[in-house]
Amino acid sequence: MNRYSRHIILSEVGPKGQNKLLQAKVLVVGAGGLGCPALQYLVAGGIGTVGIIDFDVVEESNLQRQILFGTSSLGINKAIAAKSRLEDLNPTIIINAYPEKLTSKNVLKLFNAYDIIVDGTDNFTTRYLINDAAIIANKPIVYGAIYKFEGQVSVFNYQDGPSYRCLFPIPPKAGSVTNCSEVGVLGVLPGIIGSMQANEVIKMILRFKDVLSGKLFCYDAKTCQTTTLKIQKSAIEFDKVLARKDSFDTYEEDISCSISIPEISADDLLLKNNILFIDVRELHEQPELNIPNCIQIPLIKLEENLDKVNSKNTNILFCQTGIRSKKAIALLQKHNKTNCYSLIGGISTLMQQVKVKI
Repeated sequence: MNRYSRHIILSEVGPKGQNKLLQAKVLVVGAGGLGCPALQYLVAGGIGTVGIIDFDVVEESNLQRQILFGTSSLGINKAIAAKSRLEDLNPTIIINAYPEKLTSKNVLKLFNAYDIIVDGTDNFTTRYLINDAAIIANKPIVYGAIYKFEGQVSVFNYQDGPSYRCLFPIPPKAGSVTNCSEVGVLGVLPGIIGSMQANEVIKMILRFKDVLSGKLFCYDAKTCQTTTLKIQKSAIEFDKVLARKDSFDTYEEDISCSISIPEISADDLLLKNNILFIDVRELHEQPELNIPNCIQIPLIKLEENLDKVNSKNTNILFCQTGIRSKKAIALLQKHNKTNCYSLIGGISTLMQQVKVKI
């Protein structure tokens, strides 16, 4: 009674409402920028069983926004580190950590064990996997997304409402959309959006009206302006997903994860001759570099400029962190381009090894 007293004295919650929260089971996919604040408030608010799935480890660059972690968490799996912190916050509930990647092989078993799924991921492959598995398992999703200074929140597959595919029926072309590790994000933004995701979870459990189903809430952190857009349900998108129900364990994975990508370290650069650096970032991205023997071809324009990639050179492709350059290599392999390497670590690696003018 003391721990949840501020909930219980709310007439809209009360003892019965708090008991509903304690009986609920919520799975958070991704313990990153969105997952951390969502987890913090779900656990503090008394969700009875909370699951956390994340295969990644805590890095120093995470600490700017992933508030469950500290310096002592570096190198530890995020799901395990989050569980440790959250058990101190509320030791009276059940917290399950899954230090693994969400795949078509484990997703349905996990989803069937929980009532609500919180999507805290940062890539489209996993978002579509979450959406399709949730449709098959008949579980609602609380969706959140962030980009630089902007965020979005919605609830999908709730009480026969629209799904993520109703909003985005066609996945974007690989490499056409960057994530926060490549373009940056304001540190407080995921805190705002992740907290709103936790709020939608609680609203569903307590059966409040005006859940963000059929709506996309958009927030601009620079102006504090908000916009809410309507989402129409598409029965066709649901039927497409359900048609694949019996073969879901063979759900197509991201091509960049299923082929071998030649990579090169900064030290190995010294062993190569006739190097041509290819910057696959967008033209507006910072920092601007002045490197000898370097051309810039944004990833989305790469197929239009294949003639500039000569296999007689040692082509070193780089981006902000090394994610898009691997996708670029996968694309070049389709067109039989050889002697091409993705630079491990991206720009920071390059600046350490090569004399670069900014």
